[in-house]
Amino acid sequence: MSRTIPFHFVDVFAVEPLTGNSLAVVDGGGELALELMQNIAREFNQSETTFVLPATREDADWKLRSFTPKGVEVFGAGGHNTLGAWWWLAAAGRLDLGNGPTWFHQQIGDLVYPLAIWQSQGKLEKIIMQQEAPVAGRQLSNLGALATALGLNAEEIAAEVVPCQVVSTGAAHLLVPIRDREAVDRISPDAKQLFDLLNQIGGEGCYVFSLDPRQPETRAYARFFNPTAGISEDPATGTAAGPLAAHLVAHGLAQPGEIKIEQGTALGRTSIIEVDVDADSVSVSGRGIVVASGAFSI
Repeated sequence: MSRTIPFHFVDVFAVEPLTGNSLAVVDGGGELALELMQNIAREFNQSETTFVLPATREDADWKLRSFTPKGVEVFGAGGHNTLGAWWWLAAAGRLDLGNGPTWFHQQIGDLVYPLAIWQSQGKLEKIIMQQEAPVAGRQLSNLGALATALGLNAEEIAAEVVPCQVVSTGAAHLLVPIRDREAVDRISPDAKQLFDLLNQIGGEGCYVFSLDPRQPETRAYARFFNPTAGISEDPATGTAAGPLAAHLVAHGLAQPGEIKIEQGTALGRTSIIEVDVDADSVSVSGRGIVVASGAFSI
């Protein structure tokens, strides 16, 4: 006997509908087998599909499970996969919200992360998601191999400005400074070579950036590649923007406070990700737009 499961598409970190990072949000499915969840994510073929489930910890309000089209489960808070799910919950009237910030707790894997949903006079304004304190990992010194993997010349990697380094605020990503946004736009990665480099250095994805963004009031212009999770390119990545903002502050290239990152422009899906860096605290905030709803039959 078949059953139907509601789903919704949310454009996250979007500047207008059909921009930002599209997320499939599945309402329920906690009783589904892991393989079926993975197959549903493959069917949607979004960079991630998030299942909104009852929490299994008393200190959490909801549990989220997110999968890439290749069935890889992803963790970490403050990414488009979590922000989009909470935006849908709020837009659907599933949350009790007051004016100003209302705090909730989300369970991701075995961990619980706080977040705030900001509403003003009944209108959703933004969602603020706390990430983990930044942890600096290994630096990459073999710029020649990295440039080859990205399809660039070694001199287009601006490692003298800020190190090529793995940084994590819940998910570890390799941050790569590029000379200018024209070079950023020319990048065409060799997925196998990049996959091998990321495995060697302990990075999940690769966040390339320049410091000459197109959008006003933004600090960096970025693209994200994640061959380890089967994502060729992601138009908005909160779990990478958080580490990048912390990295820029740590090296004196940005002041603590709100830092905006432009991503997705190369894909025609401009996204603005707001990151707040304060001492060892990193949070990511943004908006979403619910653009479609339907039901999945299985």
